Amino acid sequence: MKSKGTVRVVITDLDNTLYDWVDLWYKSFKAMLDQLVKESGVAQETLIKEFKEVHEKHGTSEYAFSIEELPSLRAKYGEADLATRFEAAIQSYRSARKEAMRLYPGTLEVLETAKDSGVLLVGYTESMAFYTNSRLRKLGLDRVLDYVYSPPDHELPNGKTAKEIRYYPPEYYSLRRTIVRNTPIGELKPNPKVLLGILKEIGATLSETIYVGDSLMKDVLMAQRAGVKDVWAKYG
Repeated sequence: MKSKGTVRVVITDLDNTLYDWVDLWYKSFKAMLDQLVKESGVAQETLIKEFKEVHEKHGTSEYAFSIEELPSLRAKYGEADLATRFEAAIQSYRSARKEAMRLYPGTLEVLETAKDSGVLLVGYTESMAFYTNSRLRKLGLDRVLDYVYSPPDHELPNGKTAKEIRYYPPEYYSLRRTIVRNTPIGELKPNPKVLLGILKEIGATLSETIYVGDSLMKDVLMAQRAGVKDVWAKYG
């Protein structure tokens, strides 16, 4: 019989809780932006404004096809394939992302210790599925998290298919061990509805679950509203 207060399930936020997403995004985006300014001659302020509009349109600042939709570049280069024209900028983004992508010190060890003790580990993020799964693969978390919950992906541009735009076979982009599930579209933290839905799906109770997150206004408040014990990742 489990003692009262035994933790059997840990649900954790991902971005800025397990790794520094802000630093990762900024360094990647800045490297790409600098290269775009250098090659196109378009002012940085103009490109930033246009990127912001594209990101808002698609609901993510990680939208992988942003360059193709920037009005100033489209006006200057017409019907040219902008992804090919600015391949160097895209490569700058990827190189900077690879360099910056790392877990916070000690994070992996803590997760592995919890998993070894029999705790069910669940990730819950508002980053879209493709970008989330990519980070989990590259950070080695596919073998650690039991589940990951994230919003579904945005649509691909101009009717393109995933097969047309991806370099590797489909299995490369999939998590092999972690079970992937989508959260309802439009449901955002601190609404406790999604968190309670996750608990129901994985068969967990409030008393045996803790939720870990970096944001007081989103993660901690959501956990408190749901009646789940909250753990504030103050460092995030």
